[in-house]
Amino acid sequence: MDSIDWGKDHILFIANEIPEGSESPDEKELRSKIEPWLTAIFQSEHLSLLVGTGLTSGICYEAEVEPQAMQRIDFEVKNDEIHKIADEDAERLDRGKANFEDDLRTAIELYKGFRITRDPNLEKLGEEINSKLRELILNLLKNETSLLSAEKGNSALSLLKRFLISFSSRNATRDRLNIFTTNYDRLIEYALDSAGLYTLDRFVGKLNPILRMHKMELDYHYNPPGIRGEPRYVEGVVRYTKLHGSLDWFFDSNIIHKRPMVFGCKSDNLELENPYEMSVIYPNSSKGIDTAYYPYSELFRDFSTATCRPNSVLVTYGYGFGDSHINNIIFDMMKIPSTHLVIISYDASEGRIKKFFDKCNPSQVTLLIGNHFGNIRTLTENYLPKSAIDRISDRKHAIDKKRGDLSKGEVEKEDKDE
Repeated sequence: MDSIDWGKDHILFIANEIPEGSESPDEKELRSKIEPWLTAIFQSEHLSLLVGTGLTSGICYEAEVEPQAMQRIDFEVKNDEIHKIADEDAERLDRGKANFEDDLRTAIELYKGFRITRDPNLEKLGEEINSKLRELILNLLKNETSLLSAEKGNSALSLLKRFLISFSSRNATRDRLNIFTTNYDRLIEYALDSAGLYTLDRFVGKLNPILRMHKMELDYHYNPPGIRGEPRYVEGVVRYTKLHGSLDWFFDSNIIHKRPMVFGCKSDNLELENPYEMSVIYPNSSKGIDTAYYPYSELFRDFSTATCRPNSVLVTYGYGFGDSHINNIIFDMMKIPSTHLVIISYDASEGRIKKFFDKCNPSQVTLLIGNHFGNIRTLTENYLPKSAIDRISDRKHAIDKKRGDLSKGEVEKEDKDE
């Protein structure tokens, strides 16, 4: 096995090898090596896709829209203490620099402590937490409106649609694609709807969707005209889970509802009086016990069930391996010899990907790291499988072979490959 130089700007690691030319990648030269490999991986028995904030940043970049940054949060109550603990937790968990989620989580923990000690700053800190959560939700909505109004917004959203279709175009007889995201925004939902893909999640109902905790294996089927017997599966169906909640989820009488909100809607009339108590948005956890509470236990159980099984493939894109509770599940998956992990990232995430890779069996990992491989347009247009084109090409090739239109050398090469 070739050793990986993690100091390089671009890292390509496929089938225990570093292909020639990966240091200065050219899509025309590397497509023949990467695309067939990913095509084979995507047709594994079980396929899951995990995406992080890198996806939102990439789409906003394509649309020439400035994504609403998630910078550090300043509080009036115990700001220095909150930042200090957030920094310590981020360093202890190898998350790199602390971000707004670390600050918010620490503030929420402090708020709970204030409730126990009846600290006089309890009410003020609660108001600040609500204010920061409200600001987060409004910023996410601004991303939506900015993408829809941007000159290149439609092109960027169309690119996201093609990105998701590359993963979801699986034979209906195979297990459905599972999409997991740590994002609170709704870009993936919008792209899935635009692509005409059917989405299966835990919500039931049309006018007032409610999150159900029962795990029913619902699916889409159809009866072919004139054919009796078992119904057939519908193509283009995915299972979708938002691990950290969503900007349009809210609690009402301990039941989680999905707020009816048009993508890119104006936030003027949006009721956000008490987002800490009502909104289902949960920052990254510092301890695994954080995911034991409703509804996160069920959502993470879905992630574990989908990935930790034989012949399972997990593809990560835009995920920086900074969430310990997610990493632990991926580690469990990697203990099964027939599983495989594909990491696609714009950078090495401050060394976190290397630390994760060093604990894995290299034969079970594929790496595409760097601003070339991690660029969503370059990746989608050059390296991801295009199933519709591939199927037509296969049929054309079969017809040419049957008619004898292939050269002797092409036939011999095909027989050798088979």
